[in-house]
Amino acid sequence: MLRAAAFVSVVVAVLNSAHAGSAHADETAALYQAYWAGLPAGEIRLTLRDDPDLYRGEILIRTVGLAGLATRFRGSAVSEGRLAPALLPVPVRYDAVYDLRKRRDRRISMNFAPRAGITIAERGAADTSNKPPLAEPFRANVLDPLSALAAIRHELRQGRRGEFTVPVYDGARRFDVIVRILPPESGESRDRARQLELTLSPIAGFKGETSEDGDPDTAPRPVTLRISDDSRLMPLSMRVSLYYLPLAVELSRWCGAAAPCPW
Repeated sequence: MLRAAAFVSVVVAVLNSAHAGSAHADETAALYQAYWAGLPAGEIRLTLRDDPDLYRGEILIRTVGLAGLATRFRGSAVSEGRLAPALLPVPVRYDAVYDLRKRRDRRISMNFAPRAGITIAERGAADTSNKPPLAEPFRANVLDPLSALAAIRHELRQGRRGEFTVPVYDGARRFDVIVRILPPESGESRDRARQLELTLSPIAGFKGETSEDGDPDTAPRPVTLRISDDSRLMPLSMRVSLYYLPLAVELSRWCGAAAPCPW
């Protein structure tokens, strides 16, 4: 059976309603389809907005098919923060709401508070978790899952090459996303996509420190990610193994005023 918590954790960690921004904001939205073991598993709508020094990401996810019958999962997450050249993004807040078959209106709420030269992820008043948070060192200078995507896009926009690491905390688990940027493809077959190899490396909150939604695998998880090689820098596809079976997320279509994405 596909565990909704693991499905969402992987998709949100790698990926991530549009609101009106400033005149200088650049906003892009897209609709994606997820397939697990070749069968329809979910639908995702992703909206990203970039100001010169700010970012905002919103993701909506719902399971369909057998995964929908098993979990009845629906969820959304919003992340906001600041951007600075040559630095990782600095998140300000992260809020997620989700429903499962046996758990309704579950909430993850994090605020990122500056303290003595570092930033600490703290639970907000709306958080519904019954588990104690990880020790403070695991919550220092970390990014939420949507901010991890903002970090990857920011590094690409800055012309970053080679490999870098993004420290991520999702409210229950601490892991690193090790990003390897592959050289651009050459030749006429190139489809204007940047190829990335990611490794999700568990740090804390896994075996022995279970979340309320199960005990995720502690083994590093390889992920392949394709991002559009243009000003949008939007995810195009993702591949990862989940419970020994392939999970694929594919771009379905772009959203816009002329063709808004349904939900």
